[in-house]
Amino acid sequence: MDDAIKIDNRGDFGLWAIEAAKQIVSDQGFELARAARDGTEEELRVAGNALGQTITNALLEVYDGLLGGDEDE
Repeated sequence: MDDAIKIDNRGDFGLWAIEAAKQIVSDQGFELARAARDGTEEELRVAGNALGQTITNALLEVYDGLLGGDEDE
């Protein structure tokens, strides 16, 4: 989610959320599934925490963007 996007309304936010979720699941979901199937309890905990942290980071990123407004103005 390195590309900046402009969120002006609820629809824009919904599209961002869908794309963010797809990227997070593709990046972190496999590791969580693998750990659940083949890993130790510790590997499962680490993978679950990584997924949760990635979600948190994405939500804080968009929240900060909404508070900060457009930096180009």
